[in-house]
Amino acid sequence: MTDEEISRLRAALAEREPGPFHFRDICASFDEMWIGDKVKAGHAFLDAVRAGRLPGVSDTGTKKGGGRLYLWSPDRAH
Repeated sequence: MTDEEISRLRAALAEREPGPFHFRDICASFDEMWIGDKVKAGHAFLDAVRAGRLPGVSDTGTKKGGGRLYLWSPDRAH
């Protein structure tokens, strides 16, 4: 995931209330992507979360409602 993509995702997260979310909730172009591109982008997002590139976001380790569930905790982002 590029630094520009990470910046866009951080901006989208900053506008969200704390709590659970799916990647598609913060990725503006998600609905226009082909399924293979959605899978690649979702995996890249998971890798970025695991690498600590999105402070305040944690992987819940569960899937619900059609995708992996993440947790946004902005108080942990600093």
